[in-house]
Amino acid sequence: MANGTVALSRAWTWVVPAREADWEALYAEQLPRVYNFFRYRVGDGPAAEDLTSLTFEKAWRARHRYRRDLAAFGTWLFTIARNVATDHFRQHRTHVSLDEAAHIRADTTPEEIAERRSDDERLNRLLASLPERERELLSLKYGADLTNRAIARLTGLSESNVGTILHRSIATLRAAWNEGA
Repeated sequence: MANGTVALSRAWTWVVPAREADWEALYAEQLPRVYNFFRYRVGDGPAAEDLTSLTFEKAWRARHRYRRDLAAFGTWLFTIARNVATDHFRQHRTHVSLDEAAHIRADTTPEEIAERRSDDERLNRLLASLPERERELLSLKYGADLTNRAIARLTGLSESNVGTILHRSIATLRAAWNEGA
């Protein structure tokens, strides 16, 4: 009888999709992470906002396919976000640079703004020089603030491999930055 109960509870988690999840709370929790993922991928502004909203729209429409027993909601949502990003780049076939990343404070001087903009443009050029896989991993790590374990689940790479690729990518960026590239 206990085995029947366990089997029924497992089947129930497959049947009970994210329809019953608190979408308002999930949206509030995941919105900054998804937006930052796209901000790292396509830059600040309307494109990142549009792709973020498209991700949540697709998640809402596919909520009946979400299975809690297979992945956490965040993992499922970032799978959708990665697919949205892939579709976006397929349609545009151009790499959009990252615009000004930090919000400008009221006490920021014009020189500081110009310096920040110059640094952002330089970083964009360096990021653009990296292979697509490395840019994606950096976006997931620093844009979406995901752990190496979560990135590994999303990409199919091992956690160790994700860490190694990120470490080497950062080292490459630092070296190029220090060279003045």
